[in-house]
Amino acid sequence: MTGLGPELRTRVGKLARVGHLLVALDFDGTLAPFTDVPDEARALPASARAIDVLAALTDTDVALISGRELTSLRRVAAPGEHTLLVGSHGAERWAPEEFDAEATQAELTKPQRKVLAATQAALEAVAERFDGVWVEPKPAGAVLHTRLAAGQGEQATQAALRALAKVKGAHVREGKDVIEASVLGADKGQGLIWLREVSDAAVVLFVGDDRTDEDAFAVLRKQDVGIKVGPGPTQAEFRVDGPGDVADLLQLLADVRE
Repeated sequence: MTGLGPELRTRVGKLARVGHLLVALDFDGTLAPFTDVPDEARALPASARAIDVLAALTDTDVALISGRELTSLRRVAAPGEHTLLVGSHGAERWAPEEFDAEATQAELTKPQRKVLAATQAALEAVAERFDGVWVEPKPAGAVLHTRLAAGQGEQATQAALRALAKVKGAHVREGKDVIEASVLGADKGQGLIWLREVSDAAVVLFVGDDRTDEDAFAVLRKQDVGIKVGPGPTQAEFRVDGPGDVADLLQLLADVRE
């Protein structure tokens, strides 16, 4: 962990003077270190504390935006009652009552359910060929996990991409040690646009670590702040090393906003 650079500290300091701020955060790899078992992921305690402080402030809203389905996100993140939620890469959306916004669920048509079955079957067939590779079913898709693939992760990834290329109607995303396929075309960019509209925020701070977060970085405006966690190409203005730096960032933001 290298800490927060002076330019990022200065930029966060300026957020003390903005009006309505939306703090939108990815979960896995951003708030929570990666784990071999997804259900065991938890936000670092320092991040969780800072989020609680931010959520209680006037003119500051907090949102979690994740590839996880909302049920899973709620289970691992234990969000506060006033936290906005976006799951399944934007396909599922939920807002507390005070935002007066309708929740969106991943509802599928009959043709989409057929594509979902074909998608899950294709990934299950790939998982059977590689030790340590497994499939996580989702309401609108499935995820092939390769973190435990014992040196065969790239082979499993390529096999999954070839298999999914034959499934018409499957939307495929590559992430960190995962291949995800969905029958819905939503992305985190669409989810972040919805969050901005619902919260009526003047400025958005978005922090994410994965390739799928680039869709959200792409819709940020000039006054917004985008922060990439970890290595890899990005459209974000700033970068930090890992969840420990994110905890420091959120604590700094809470301090300047109080």
